[in-house]
Amino acid sequence: MSTVPQPVFRALKFRPRLSPRGRKLAARILAALLLLWIAFVGFISWAMHQPPEKFGRVMAHMPWPVFLVLPFETLWNEARGGTLHLGDAAPDFSLVKLDKTGTIHFPELNKTQPVVMVFGSYT
Repeated sequence: MSTVPQPVFRALKFRPRLSPRGRKLAARILAALLLLWIAFVGFISWAMHQPPEKFGRVMAHMPWPVFLVLPFETLWNEARGGTLHLGDAAPDFSLVKLDKTGTIHFPELNKTQPVVMVFGSYT
């Protein structure tokens, strides 16, 4: 003897049937939604590769549900990962001294002694 009531069992057997025309329409709608999603992911990826000010302007107009439908963290890590790898030479740059008495040029400093760079916040 079955423990599932008969009306519930019948409800589980219900399968909507689409006509061939309905299937075609559903396939076209799904394909269009997929293309729109891919285009939108491409746009967000492009925006993430822009300077922070431009990216901020783009993201200021995004509603919060966007973060539910996009692989945001993956895109962000790929966009902001950079191109430096362990063992690569540091890029050339200049910094103003803390007391503002002059400028330090990294290539000149690196010729005379080893340099360790630490980036972070010490507040």
